[in-house]
Amino acid sequence: MKLALILIAFAYLAGSVSSAIIVCRLLGLPDPRGEGSGNPGATNVLRIGGKKAAAITLIGDMLKGIIPVLLAKLLGATLAVQAMVAVAAFLGHLYPVFFGFRGGKGVATTIGVLLGLHWQVGLLTVATWLVIAKVFRISSLAALLSILVTPVYIWWLIPEPSLLAAMLFMAALLFWRHRSNIRNLFQGTEGRLDRKS
Repeated sequence: MKLALILIAFAYLAGSVSSAIIVCRLLGLPDPRGEGSGNPGATNVLRIGGKKAAAITLIGDMLKGIIPVLLAKLLGATLAVQAMVAVAAFLGHLYPVFFGFRGGKGVATTIGVLLGLHWQVGLLTVATWLVIAKVFRISSLAALLSILVTPVYIWWLIPEPSLLAAMLFMAALLFWRHRSNIRNLFQGTEGRLDRKS
């Protein structure tokens, strides 16, 4: 129990490290919370800082999901504990203690924890995102639809109730965080990915 609590706390703190804000500060870019969509995530960093800054942000957000889960695995944590660690990293990204609890929407960190939990599920989610983004050129739509089908991938490949419950919880929160994007999608005003990006 003590180890589980330590792992969960570590995961939350790791998730609380905002890659977008740190990358923008290091590269002399504006704070992503005050530019573009106002979201401290890779897509907004792409808009305000270009591909290099966005790529670094994306990798950072994924790593803070992967590392805590892999550490839990390495230390022999049960699947239930791994699921809680995954949720803690995700919540850290959404509500970071280091940045006034104002975080991103959680897509990259979700993919990171999925890759850590079960790399095949993670890759299927990434592949789904890439296909939808390629067809529709809308990042938020790709994120929402890929996360929507991820519980199916989990149930197919690793039918563990705790992992499925964790994914459903993260998916529900992710949809809530994307509520403005969903409204824009229905209104036809959601921003599209730059074809040159």
